Amino acid sequence: MGTWLQVLNSLSFAALLFVVASGFTLIFGLLRVVNLAHGALYLVGGYIGMTVTVATHSFAAGALVAAVAIAVAGLLLDRGLLNFVKDQELKQVLLTLGVALVLNDLALVIWGGDSRTIPIPEFLQGAAHFGTIYYPKYRLGVLAAGILIFLLLWLLYNRTRLGATIRAGVDDAEMVQAIGIDIRKLFLLTFMLGSALAGLGGVLGGAFLTLYPGADSEILVYGLAVVIIGGRGSLEGAAIGSLILGFLATFGQIWFPELAYFVIFGPMALLLAFRPLGLFGRA
Repeated sequence: MGTWLQVLNSLSFAALLFVVASGFTLIFGLLRVVNLAHGALYLVGGYIGMTVTVATHSFAAGALVAAVAIAVAGLLLDRGLLNFVKDQELKQVLLTLGVALVLNDLALVIWGGDSRTIPIPEFLQGAAHFGTIYYPKYRLGVLAAGILIFLLLWLLYNRTRLGATIRAGVDDAEMVQAIGIDIRKLFLLTFMLGSALAGLGGVLGGAFLTLYPGADSEILVYGLAVVIIGGRGSLEGAAIGSLILGFLATFGQIWFPELAYFVIFGPMALLLAFRPLGLFGRA
């Protein structure tokens, strides 16, 4: 029974990682920007969702407002700051790192340094019963949300004209621009979508991982690992990478608590030795 509980824990954590990392890999894959503010957007999105949820007593309203607010923050970040450091990778990394530090301090000033938890909907409170196993309904809800978001993103990415344009932009941005598509608008929409997913992930994660100063750094490290394992710009890679990391993180802390981070990042380093572009990455 304990093993099955840990499997469910791994899957629910993997679902949360996918929601966050899918936005990160879209931004990284298309824009070639290592957005180190992604974790801070996750944290601020969680805090915004918590505030709205407490005020309205509606978890759905909190998630929606958080996603929209962080999408707008992504627009401001892209047009207000990153627009001035195009094709300058080091400056982009330093700029987004600075934004992350600023957002983290603002969150500390506004919401304080105590751990916060987002109230969950009444129908997701308590535990579900499967034979001899009792498991929190909310974690199952996060798992279902992760699967639904994967399906929606897959349909968008593979079955729509916008998705085809994004895929083409990942492969050859210059050619997309040459055939008359406004690549700047495509980049902006992608950045806003990726940011919105970070905000939504903050709300989903804030209800069982809690929100606290430093949570942004932890989720960012996991998100980077997912993208490195799965491959830049690959939605399927983000899903597989999230599953791998979810199981390694959960079982690594149980089996080898003193080597928990090695269990996570050791296999990642080994993978990169043989597949530098990740499982689904392409040159």
